Amino acid sequence: MRLLSALALLLAATTVTRADDPPPKGDVSKYTFDASKIFPGTTRTYSVYVPKQYDGEKPACVYVNQDGIGYNAPAVFDKLIHEKKMPVTIGVFVTPGVVKSADNKAALDRFNRSFEYDGLGDAYARFLLEELLPDVETKKTADGRAIKISKSGNDRAIGGGSSGAVCAFTAAWERPDAFSRVFSSIGTYVGLRGANVYPTLIRKVEPKPIRVFLEDGEADQNIYGGDWWMANQEMERSLKFAGYEVNHEWGKGGHNGTAATKIFPEAMEWLWKGWPEPVKAGKGSSQMQAVLIPGEDWKLVGEGYKFTEGPIANAKGELFFTDVPEAKTYKVGDDGKPVLFSETNGKASGFAFGPDGSFYGCGGFGVAKYDSALKTTKLADGFGGNDLVTLHNGTFFVTAPGNNKNEVYFVNAKGDKKLVDTGIKFPNGITVSPDQSLLYVAESRTHWVYSFVIQPDGSLKHKQKYFHLHAPDTADEASADGLKCDRNGVLYVATRVGVQFCDQAGRVNGIIPTPNGKCANIAFGGKDFDILYATCIDKVYARKVKAKGANTFEAPIKPAGPRL
Repeated sequence: MRLLSALALLLAATTVTRADDPPPKGDVSKYTFDASKIFPGTTRTYSVYVPKQYDGEKPACVYVNQDGIGYNAPAVFDKLIHEKKMPVTIGVFVTPGVVKSADNKAALDRFNRSFEYDGLGDAYARFLLEELLPDVETKKTADGRAIKISKSGNDRAIGGGSSGAVCAFTAAWERPDAFSRVFSSIGTYVGLRGANVYPTLIRKVEPKPIRVFLEDGEADQNIYGGDWWMANQEMERSLKFAGYEVNHEWGKGGHNGTAATKIFPEAMEWLWKGWPEPVKAGKGSSQMQAVLIPGEDWKLVGEGYKFTEGPIANAKGELFFTDVPEAKTYKVGDDGKPVLFSETNGKASGFAFGPDGSFYGCGGFGVAKYDSALKTTKLADGFGGNDLVTLHNGTFFVTAPGNNKNEVYFVNAKGDKKLVDTGIKFPNGITVSPDQSLLYVAESRTHWVYSFVIQPDGSLKHKQKYFHLHAPDTADEASADGLKCDRNGVLYVATRVGVQFCDQAGRVNGIIPTPNGKCANIAFGGKDFDILYATCIDKVYARKVKAKGANTFEAPIKPAGPRL
């Protein structure tokens, strides 16, 4: 009897583990969500799939799909989880929002699909992270299991078709810390609401830890907004160029989900391959690799400030910056940590060092020289200075956007000032080329940096909108601020989308986002001037790079010419 019992148990165990055994079927429940503050007034439904293998104790991975349940996803997940080809994953299938009319017999509802899905920016990602997924976690399965979702981006995938595919990619692009795996079917990467810029941005922005599977067919749409088939291929080429993990399936089909449903299991298996090993970012373009050092990332220097500005390094590479509202000056020491250098600086917004080591600042008081105790002596006044740059000959250029005057001044070593330009829409950051023959001025209210030819008397000629910057889709301007050049003549610009660096011909070669998504000003410091500092409102960051800053207080240097 004991032998028969043991044999029965062995047969039972063998039956449970047979590969062709049908997988256990997960549960699917449906809910309504109408409490969004990010998309006010919208109502939508969402469905939640919970696999049988989920125990209700350990947070599960998650896959979010736009336009509700598609691709036969619950059955696919049942099978792949059973075969251990993907982790235990909760599926959230959400529909786009609708703003219902007061009287549906007399008026149409407002359909938010294109607004939410095709639009760029972080609004939809925030909607998922701050509103919908927390609502999902308030639910329980029919048998009482609490729904717990992992907060790690490595445990999260997102997908969709057409505009839903763009929506999925945008969520991962904006928040790679929250979504690292993207399934994109017949993606609408065309000119409906700006997604046509993605192939360019992918090539220029520092690569992010995202893995992408693309699907499309050559009979896809070719209409007023663009050519879907060509746009998807361009996406694949750009992702590959920048070193992303990207896979694709091209076919002959049209704008429908037939092919995507067929290849969805393969796509899911590929997206989750190697899990829980993290998805890695690529190396980026050759231009990006010429600036960034593999393994070097932004490091926090200090935080808790109100508005940091004016970073500048002295001849030793020691960095100084100001917390403008507090009128305090900080110095970054050899240990990389900021220490209070002065309790008051007159609310300076810009700093500079002269060729003799003198320390200067500008603000509402104009331009002043600081002594060793940072007591001020006015050098030039009568205007509100925003930022300034010193030249090797001891002269200055200063931006003065206050009171809508939008002026640029030249100040000689004696403090005599001369108005040299007007009309730039909020002139802000300012610097000179390494050979000190050209003046660069950021126009914060647009996406341009101007270039001027400096004359011997300090006047300016040949004003030109020269450097063409990228602006986020959610803003009307790039908000260019601080400017600095490296010794190769590359211009670095602090903007809304991060540090944009441009070649001498005026073209953005790369974009380096900052950790908190903000950037007011930049500087090169450290003993070799190869530490890029960024003042980011309440925080200051530093990053070691391959480039070396060109100090304007030193003798001019002539870099090699650009490749045109």
